[in-house]
Amino acid sequence: MKTSMLKGLPMWLIFLFCAFCCSVITKVAGQKTLENKTVAVNIGVIYEQGNNMRKMELNCIKLALSEFYKSNKQYHTRIVLNTRVYPKGSVAGATSAALYLLKYAEVKAIMGPIKSMEAEFVIQLGEEAQVPILSYSATSPFLSSVQSSYFIRTVPNILPEAKAISAIVHTFGWREIVPIYVDNNYGTGLIPYLTYALQQIGAHIPYHGVIPSFATHDQIREQLVKLKSMSTSVFVVHMSSDLASRLFLRANELEMMEEGFVWITTTGISNELRSLDSSVLESMQGVIGLKTYVPQTDNLRDFDSRWDKKFHDMKLSITGLWAYDAACALARAVEAVGNLNFGFQKKDMFANFTDLNTLGVSSVGPKLLPAMLNTSFSGLSGQFSLPDRQLNSSTYRIINVIGSGSRDIGFWSPKEKLVRSLNSSNHNLRAVIWPGETTLAPKGWVKLVGRKKLRVGVPFKPVYKELLNVTLDKTTRNLTVTGFCIHVFDTVMDKLGYSRLYEYHLIPGRDGRPSDSYDYSVHQVFLQNFDTVVGDITITANRSKYVDFTLPYTESGVTMVVPIRNERQNAWVFLKPLTWDLWVASLSAFIIIAFSIWVLEHRVNNEFRGPPSQQAGTSLFYSFSMLVFAQRENVLSNLSRFVVVIWVFVVFVLTQSYTASLTSMLTVQRLKPSITDVHELIIKEAYVGFQEGSFVQGLLIQKGFHESRLVSYNTSENLDDLLSKGNSNGGIAAVFDEIPYMKLFLAKYSTKYIMVQPLYKAEGFGFAFPKGSSLAPDVSREILDLVESDNMLAMEKAWGMPLYNVSDEGNKVAASSSLSLDNFWGLFMIAGVASGMSLLIYEATFLYEHKRIWLDSSASIRSKARDLAEAFLQRDMASHTFRNNEVQIARNVKIDESIHSVDNTDSPPRPSTLTDHTEEDLVLSAGTTPSSDHVSQPLASAATAEISHPSDYQNDHSI
Repeated sequence: MKTSMLKGLPMWLIFLFCAFCCSVITKVAGQKTLENKTVAVNIGVIYEQGNNMRKMELNCIKLALSEFYKSNKQYHTRIVLNTRVYPKGSVAGATSAALYLLKYAEVKAIMGPIKSMEAEFVIQLGEEAQVPILSYSATSPFLSSVQSSYFIRTVPNILPEAKAISAIVHTFGWREIVPIYVDNNYGTGLIPYLTYALQQIGAHIPYHGVIPSFATHDQIREQLVKLKSMSTSVFVVHMSSDLASRLFLRANELEMMEEGFVWITTTGISNELRSLDSSVLESMQGVIGLKTYVPQTDNLRDFDSRWDKKFHDMKLSITGLWAYDAACALARAVEAVGNLNFGFQKKDMFANFTDLNTLGVSSVGPKLLPAMLNTSFSGLSGQFSLPDRQLNSSTYRIINVIGSGSRDIGFWSPKEKLVRSLNSSNHNLRAVIWPGETTLAPKGWVKLVGRKKLRVGVPFKPVYKELLNVTLDKTTRNLTVTGFCIHVFDTVMDKLGYSRLYEYHLIPGRDGRPSDSYDYSVHQVFLQNFDTVVGDITITANRSKYVDFTLPYTESGVTMVVPIRNERQNAWVFLKPLTWDLWVASLSAFIIIAFSIWVLEHRVNNEFRGPPSQQAGTSLFYSFSMLVFAQRENVLSNLSRFVVVIWVFVVFVLTQSYTASLTSMLTVQRLKPSITDVHELIIKEAYVGFQEGSFVQGLLIQKGFHESRLVSYNTSENLDDLLSKGNSNGGIAAVFDEIPYMKLFLAKYSTKYIMVQPLYKAEGFGFAFPKGSSLAPDVSREILDLVESDNMLAMEKAWGMPLYNVSDEGNKVAASSSLSLDNFWGLFMIAGVASGMSLLIYEATFLYEHKRIWLDSSASIRSKARDLAEAFLQRDMASHTFRNNEVQIARNVKIDESIHSVDNTDSPPRPSTLTDHTEEDLVLSAGTTPSSDHVSQPLASAATAEISHPSDYQNDHSI
């Protein structure tokens, strides 16, 4: 029947049917052939039993391999997963599962383990077997890649989270933060880095909230009760999402999710918000969290759609994306290596005692490891690359838990730091809904419970009432406290919202009367009798052992005040403009210049010749007369003129500077301290003063003052009386006290005393709070704002402290106004170089002109030196100066001859004849012999003889 049916069909249709059948058969056969050519590579996966999150990650790995090989059918390798399940939280179980995969399945790589504690042991197995260990969720910094070269972390490191948290803390100005973390490697790994990051912004950790890994509800509740009893209300939670869920449920029960509290979660919790129960989310309202940033791409949105269709009951998290990308990266690396069907090489062992001894070494691990590290592609979680054997991603979303989800309030990245949105310059976060459904940022501390008002202690010590003035009405017992210190405290507390939540109390002493001891008053805060103590209390190291001080709000330092003396009454004030080293340098320079001028001039200038005393006097007079530019001698040498030009400039600058400095000293009042050296007081055993009850007494004893030489004062009038009497009349030579006190004292007695610059370091005045008080950092912050503003200046002026922040020109020892060598060494150097160069040039010229002397081989060195010295002392007859003198002598001789010839005639010569002879004589040169028509032979011979023997003239004036 079939044959008959085919006969009834057209031939072209039968031909198409046969071709179709052949193509199908060929495709199937080719597919089977391709499948037979692929190489199966065993890869191990270990995960916790009964953990839904781990199941989600395993499904992501399987889905990744399925989709990867579907789109890469040409690959010759295929990963075959070998999974092993271990009990939840069992480190030994995870290690046993990895050991089984390495020993029996001989896997080429292992994906997992999940937790950092489990990963630590599995990493060691991978190092021994040289098998890469890929973890897509172990983020502890303790799992350093340096310890094992075969450990690869396909997740970002959590270290940048510490900087992101500190940025949030700094934005809101919190000073104390309590971390709550799980007691294992994952929890403790972040804490050192968080502590350091907080210290960089001035915050610290007063307490650590440690939760055991398997804590019961009661243990969690007990820890939270401790935290609630403290004043700090900013908490950073760093633990797994399962443990955090139980923690927030207990915190909500203890009313710790109300107004005033701050909760910040790390990525281990924030990344898993979608998987948390609705009751947990309801307990986390107002929480701020860090969430790993994942760019929203089309590839990611398509994957979310496919995931929802296939696993609609299972929620996807970012760890699933990391697992997906890790599986794809491993498939690429396996294909890059190629044939991985090599087994494990057994170790050479004398005896096999345990399974670890029989563990072999993978022959393909050293090849697979670099292939994995060099893999780079665009994955679901972003760009996949493994610099430093970990995923390179450190950008975080800052989320705010609201309702059943969260919303973004900002971003943090190492480059842009804290910003409202990526690629934005706005560093302000969006509005935050805090616990208690408030938009007002918490202060970071909780107001004290069970007490209506804070007890503020005030010591009774009315030395300087401008700082602290306490008045007690004996009838009504009403206490009135005023002064600059009180004004500062009231202003700060008003800014913090405590304007009506504190009251002042006098601190009672041991005898029942008000205490005037600041050490005793500070100790009352340590005993918790007062919440704080305010006043002119100095911050010292000893007091800081018992209390926490705020930042100082006054100028710091212990200074010395002494009687003043007027510098203008000094008879030797004219020496003050120059320091002794400049006087010596100037005198030396004058002498050097005088010597240089003499050397350059004495062979060519008659004014610098004569007896030695005459030559020395002329040279020195010439040099010093330049001070008033009254020198009479003329210098003839060009080298001398060069030196003189430079020296005139130096002298001009020096004299003008001296005149200006002396004028200033004589016209401006110079108040100098009678004593400036503290060691001088100690050596002379002088009496010095200090304020009664001040810590300065101990400081002076420590510096070397004898206790018997210390005199106390209790009022500013008492101090004035002691300083006026002086050291020898029952008073004191100086007083030591803190700068604020001394400025108030000098405001009254500015014409009698002067303040020396701060001698000893002191921290200034501060407010004392109990150790660990959360108020102290906030008060310090407000003090800092107050000091930087103009309000502090207004307060000082209001309380009669005009000298507090001004220049204090008349009450401080200014820097010396005398001119020193440092101001002029450049000028002296220029003059020295000029004179030195001139002398060198002169010496070279002199030696060249008299080379016949020092080149004479027959003479001894002594004779050469003697001849050179004699030549140096003689006139330089070849110089232009003495050649002009010879011409002048010849002219004089010619004139004399003319006069004599006129005198021999009987009648006076005609004017025309005399004139002609004179003009003729003027054109005669030094070597021309006068004609017999005009000069008689005897006179001509005499003139010639005088010119031919200049040594006779020379010998009359030489040394």
